[in-house]
Amino acid sequence: QVQLMESGGGLVQAGGSLRLSCAASGSIFKIYTMGWYRQAPGKQRELVATIISGGSTNYADSVKGRFTISRDNAKNTVYLQMNILKPEDTAVYYCNAFIWSSGYRDYWGQGTQVTVST
Repeated sequence: QVQLMESGGGLVQAGGSLRLSCAASGSIFKIYTMGWYRQAPGKQRELVATIISGGSTNYADSVKGRFTISRDNAKNTVYLQMNILKPEDTAVYYCNAFIWSSGYRDYWGQGTQVTVST
């Protein structure tokens, strides 16, 4: 059984920074893509950033230059450093990972709230 555990959300003023972490645990043979998605009230879940096992990254246009995704393969952990936060970044942030455990599948964390005040 695989679990993703997120941490690091909270309340921050516009212009501030937060760092999210997500650790995968359980019976894991290999983790391929890891990433972050977010869902604001009344909106669909959207991609924020992804990183593959080799280190290549992909970002939503809205966060390019402000957010940085990274991973520690030894710790099965992905991070999201968020700088110059804006009120429109307010959302629940979900960790995602494509993992080979008993088979290949997507796993999701429970979500962590990020609130950016004006």
